[in-house]
Parts: sequence; structure tokens; C-alpha cells
Amino acid sequence: MSFRLREFRPEDLDRVIFINRTCLPENYSRYFFMSIHKAFPDLFLVAECDGEVVGYIMCRIEKSFFRPPKGHVISIAVLPEHRRKGIGTAMLKEALARMSERYGVSECYLEVRVSNTPAISLYENLGFRRTDTIPKYYGDGEDAYVMTKILR
Repeated sequence: MSFRLREFRPEDLDRVIFINRTCLPENYSRYFFMSIHKAFPDLFLVAECDGEVVGYIMCRIEKSFFRPPKGHVISIAVLPEHRRKGIGTAMLKEALARMSERYGVSECYLEVRVSNTPAISLYENLGFRRTDTIPKYYGDGEDAYVMTKILR
């Protein structure tokens, strides 16, 4: 089954929230999703199979007066029945390319549960490295790895 990537549209919101709640214990408000879309519409992507949204990636650029801007992968999810088809990899590669080309960022990071072995493997295969651990990062008390990738 083939898929295509495109930018998120407001009419995708209910489906993206469904995917987020199906796949991840960390859920975001409608307002948060839309605020990221408004600020970085080209870094909020969805994957479609047969016209149905089956995955999403939501990213932003974080700027600081004291350091160069960094990319941040806030959330990425693919419905279980559509995993292991390259969708997560394709979304992440496209988002990273856009961060580098359009925003000039040289580094991107994300947080991931220490128990999420499949996600950690995906990120490591794309060049992310564990750079820190945040104790009790998640609401249920689980630690998170911070994983970072140099983009240029």
C-alpha cells in the first residue's frame, strides 16, 4: 500500500487527535495542535493511505537569544496497522529536510520514552543520538531520552 505526505490542514484535526490518542499516552489540546499549525504549517505533516490520514508529525523551531535555533520534533505517530511501511521514516526525513532548508537549523532534538524501543531504533537509524535523560519526564513517571541529530 502506498502513502503520500502533505501538510496538515485544519480539517485533519479530528483525525490527527484520534491518531494521537490511539498511539500515544501524551495527548494535546485542539488549541495546541492548531497553534503549532499556525506557527509552522510546513512542519506539521500528515501521511495518507487511500485518502485517509494514518500518521502525523508535528514540529517547531525553537529560537533563543543565546544559541542558534533548533528544530524540535514535538510528536510523531502512525496508526498501528500502518507501521513498518516506512511512513514514520518518510515523515521524519521530510520534516528534518524542511527544518534545515527552510529555517537553516543545524540541529534537531526530540524526547522519547526510554521504553519505546521501536521509536528509539527508528531515530537512531536516522542519525539521532541519545544526548540526555530527563527523569520522570512523562505524566506516568517514566523517564525520557533526549535524542539529537546534527543536520549540517
